[in-house]
Amino acid sequence: SIPGPSAWLAQVFSAKAVQGGVIRRSVEDVKKYGGGLPNLKAAVKHHDFHLIRTGDQYVILCHKGDLRVVC
Repeated sequence: SIPGPSAWLAQVFSAKAVQGGVIRRSVEDVKKYGGGLPNLKAAVKHHDFHLIRTGDQYVILCHKGDLRVVC
């Protein structure tokens, strides 16, 4: 069975990459399983991480440091 949005997001943030790595999920999967962008944004903010959208992907930078786009 497909987990609800809260369970799906909990799985995303329990990934090994959360320890200073990068998590990537499709925009479609976030809509379909995670309850949409507002839920994802709330989870990212809860962890003090950074969220970027590029093309059809959301990229979560699992680091609390400053973020600068270099180019």
